[in-house]
Amino acid sequence: MPKPIVVVGSINLDLVAGADRIPQVGETVIGTSFSTFYGGKGANQAVAVARLGYPVSFVGNVGDDAFGPQLRQALEDAGVDGGCLATVPGSSGVALITTGRRGENNIVVVPGANGMLTPRQLEKAIPMIEQAGFLLTQLEIPLETVEYLAALAERYGIPLMLDPAPARELPASVLRQVTWITPNEPETQALLKSTFNTENDSEIFAAADQLLASGAQNALLKLGARGCVIAQAGQAKKHVPAFSVDAVDTTAAGDAFNAAFAVGLMGGQAAEPSAVFAAAAAAISVTRAGAQPSMPTDREVQAFLERRSRSLPD
Repeated sequence: MPKPIVVVGSINLDLVAGADRIPQVGETVIGTSFSTFYGGKGANQAVAVARLGYPVSFVGNVGDDAFGPQLRQALEDAGVDGGCLATVPGSSGVALITTGRRGENNIVVVPGANGMLTPRQLEKAIPMIEQAGFLLTQLEIPLETVEYLAALAERYGIPLMLDPAPARELPASVLRQVTWITPNEPETQALLKSTFNTENDSEIFAAADQLLASGAQNALLKLGARGCVIAQAGQAKKHVPAFSVDAVDTTAAGDAFNAAFAVGLMGGQAAEPSAVFAAAAAAISVTRAGAQPSMPTDREVQAFLERRSRSLPD
């Protein structure tokens, strides 16, 4: 039995309004659709891992409102172990999402119960955490909790993948304890407190070097339609192109990527083939509406790769 992936993070109900385009500041547009989906970056990643057929457990909070039982049931239905999902007083996390017809989106997240995920709660989850083969987390929970998780990862020798979203500055101590940091372009700029030309490979590679210099053991920069760049100390950087698809909704594409990348690594693959696998999972996800409903199965990803006739690197 493989060691499970344990995800520590947020779980939300996503309220999604579709429109021809995303409104500008102060503008009202007429919507074309409205849907609710189960989301939250942490729960999205946990569900994505489960859909790919890998054992996964989730540590997080829901509120004692009407949304809490729904969110809990959604994880259970997806095959996620929710034994460390607690119910706390107040509202569950909510995300307000607007999507345009080309798949673009903007998102406002109200943390609710996610903001009450404390280091003390992680202490209660240590029996689960110390059995993990990989830990995944994000920044939709309190930073002190992420810091404590990083310390636990170091204490127990468990690889930790940090998706630094929403973008914010991070303590050097956390970066030193991270095995993989996986920012997108604006998140990279926030971490480095500097801008770079996201169309210039040399500047992207330099940014990756800066992330490694800041303490992270490995960095993977997610570049949207341009794919990703893998940076590992002492190795040549590798650019993995994205797959071209007709996007419907890009919500949670990064979560699909992170989950699949972790599954690839846990399956014994090197970083580059894991990133190809992750790029395929993310590509499938953007062709579907919603966050958790968009996550593909392992069979779907393998079939996608076969149709695209891209062989995985050795």
